[in-house]
Amino acid sequence: MKPAAIRLGDLSVGYLHSLADAIEHLGHAAQPLLEHYGFDAARLAEPRARLSIPRYMHLGHAAVVLTGEPALGLVMGRFAYLHRLGLAGIAAAQAPTVREAARTLIRFEALYASNYRGRSSLQEDSSGAWLRFHSIGPYNAYNRFVVDTVLAAWLQQLGTLVRTPLTAQALQLEFSAPEYAERYPLEFGCPPLFEADFNGLRLDQKALNLRNPVHCPGTWNELLQLCEQALERLTQPKSMRDRVIQLIGPRLHGREPDMDDIARQLQLPSWTLRRRLAEEGTRFSTIINETRRDLAVAYVRDTELSFGEIAYLLGFASAEAFQRAFKRWLQQTPGEMRRVYRQTGNSTSESIK
Repeated sequence: MKPAAIRLGDLSVGYLHSLADAIEHLGHAAQPLLEHYGFDAARLAEPRARLSIPRYMHLGHAAVVLTGEPALGLVMGRFAYLHRLGLAGIAAAQAPTVREAARTLIRFEALYASNYRGRSSLQEDSSGAWLRFHSIGPYNAYNRFVVDTVLAAWLQQLGTLVRTPLTAQALQLEFSAPEYAERYPLEFGCPPLFEADFNGLRLDQKALNLRNPVHCPGTWNELLQLCEQALERLTQPKSMRDRVIQLIGPRLHGREPDMDDIARQLQLPSWTLRRRLAEEGTRFSTIINETRRDLAVAYVRDTELSFGEIAYLLGFASAEAFQRAFKRWLQQTPGEMRRVYRQTGNSTSESIK
């Protein structure tokens, strides 16, 4: 069968340079592992090259096994440099303050990473700001690595900007305390709150106001213009169907989103949304069904999630209901598909793209 039309997300191969540095720091050779997953020197040197998030999670897990370091994501954060995020990272490196650098990383995140589950955010208030990474639960050894890396990288990148090691005022993580829980205070400078409502680190006003000693206003503004142009090209107006799909994914968890909810997000009356979709030859219920089907294939093929967890993420009432729908869509059970992909290695080849 053809690959799923929806991908779970992707990110810049620049992240793999930090992963390689962490592996080497721990006394192991990184090149054979990267090449095994399809990332040789030529691939890593391609402009705007990306790798799928499932591929990144599998590669990260393989690196944890290789190094024997369960907190590898935290170690990797120490080797996260802004220039490895491409144009957005270079722009952030010219920001006048930590605050503006954080705003730049969040504003232009799509230039170096995307995930159908959501996007990062910066929530500012009178005493500081939360840098929040969207939920990618349910959590396991594969995706905890991703959260660890993102949060540790933010702190490292922003500290490097101002030539001052930063400590977080607070740290929150959605997952339960892992076996290496005692490592978080060492990396972030504060105790973490596990099983929290969101993933994020908090910086106080003093940290946010720290100034970049090499800020150049003209260069900064030129880089911002280039980022805005790149973001506009990347997010240029799509069909109404594509816009609906983009909104459906993050709202599927544990329930099926209704058309009124999506219409509100699009700032349209429901009848207008229905008409616009009809003009494109489709219906809201059809889009829901096709989105669930394509996401189901991606989850079964590219992740280690149980079928019960996948059912929840796709808004099914039970694992049984999900498996019945999967069989109806694809004429095979999710277990049969997963076995085929594991045996043939198709999961690897698909995810490298």
